[in-house]
Amino acid sequence: MSASNDDLLRQQRSPKVTDFLSREEIRALTRRSDWRGGWAIASTWLIIGGAFILAAWALQQPWYLLLPGVLLALMILGGRQLALAILAHEASHNTLFNSRFGNNQLSDWLCARPISLDLYRYRSHHMRHHSFTGRDDDPDLSLVRGLPTSKVSMLRKFVRDLSGLTGLKYLAGVALMNAGMLQWTVANDVQWLPREGRSLFSYVAAFMRNSLPSLLVNGLLFLLLWAAGWPQLYLLWVAAWLIPYPLFIRIRAMAEHAMTEGSDNPLRNTRTTHAGWLARSFVAPVRVNFHIEHHLMASVPYYRLPQLHGLLRQRGLVQKPPGYADVIRLVSSAG
Repeated sequence: MSASNDDLLRQQRSPKVTDFLSREEIRALTRRSDWRGGWAIASTWLIIGGAFILAAWALQQPWYLLLPGVLLALMILGGRQLALAILAHEASHNTLFNSRFGNNQLSDWLCARPISLDLYRYRSHHMRHHSFTGRDDDPDLSLVRGLPTSKVSMLRKFVRDLSGLTGLKYLAGVALMNAGMLQWTVANDVQWLPREGRSLFSYVAAFMRNSLPSLLVNGLLFLLLWAAGWPQLYLLWVAAWLIPYPLFIRIRAMAEHAMTEGSDNPLRNTRTTHAGWLARSFVAPVRVNFHIEHHLMASVPYYRLPQLHGLLRQRGLVQKPPGYADVIRLVSSAG
């Protein structure tokens, strides 16, 4: 290990992992597992099924049980939709499975498409985020631009999320991106594509081609709920995508990159956040809170990130992480 810990913390360029990890440790940390990837997807869908069962039970109860039961189911669904997004993110790095089929087709159909993501377009977009983290070319920079802000401004953002306005805006964006009118992104930037030589038919054809996989998967989910005798519960899936899901995405994005250093060093341009059971249920599923570790070694599967964090703590490279409440206070601290 050629560089001191203080040098690694101070340097502006991305450190080499071989400066602080042995080759044996790197090999152990980057081992991938098909069964663990499969269980991650299966367990997420089992919880989704449990949320639907909770909602079905609540709809048969008096109002004082119906309301909290349905709201809890809505929050659980939004948290598991974020979990599907993080699993798709993991697959975009080819670390969810050891097999190419698992990281491509299986993850696309079971994780990305149910929440209107396209794994292949997301992978291309996300690699740019890793290459230019925190700099002007970072495609995700708009998610944390303008922070810190005031408490009133942050409250307005949360109200927009919880009212469904953010979700409706995203729904419109997905439709326009699938139609080939907007450049594809998961951030807030809107870039219109050239319209010369395009006909209405070409837009409709592009929309159907790009939307069809998500429509098929969501249609299957609706049919399963219908077969179970509760087709109306599909509305809860849509409501979760429109309301708590955007809120959870906002909090997750702020925790990962808001008010971090604009350098090439992932020890400084990214944040790891402490996540208790409540945060892991809603805003930090699939170990996504270990974000310094992920940016430092994107080849490490999510279930080994806590181990990497422990090694970095032992070697004095990262400190005890803040909690999500700490981050929200930080990003809403402007006068």
